[in-house]
Amino acid sequence: MLIVDDDGHYREVLARSLARRGFQVCAVGTALAALVACREQDPEYIVLDLNLAGESGINLIAPLLAISPGARILVLTGYASIPTVVSAMKLGAAHYLAKPANTTDILRALVDDGSEAAQLPVDQHMTVRSMEWEYIRRILAEHGGNIAATARALKMHRRTLQRKLSKRRPTAS
Repeated sequence: MLIVDDDGHYREVLARSLARRGFQVCAVGTALAALVACREQDPEYIVLDLNLAGESGINLIAPLLAISPGARILVLTGYASIPTVVSAMKLGAAHYLAKPANTTDILRALVDDGSEAAQLPVDQHMTVRSMEWEYIRRILAEHGGNIAATARALKMHRRTLQRKLSKRRPTAS
């Protein structure tokens, strides 16, 4: 199992918990390290954080599946939204969970046969700023991370877009 999360404490706690349950676990904190570990380990399961130090984990789904086509990818995020669920599933993620998710929830999602739709917390309401952030991140992903192309698509000045992207993601409620 490969865990990709930039939060070192969470990554290590989850890795220890999964190892205690019998999994061979490799835990990394960056996109590059994830690709290297995936080539070396060929994991059956991948737990992928949506936000990797400001980069979108969604951009890692296709490369990880290209390296390990049989892997089941679970996307974990503290910022669950319908657009990111749809994007993740279209790119090949097997499941999507909102943090905080315990080890049991993660294992259940990883071994799920795919018959259930991804679950978002019912009580989590997105603010307008959060929705804007998700939309900008989706358009940025569609343009391969190209700021200028994304700004044109959003009909926004490039510097305005860069300012918005440099701010931390707004909280959900």
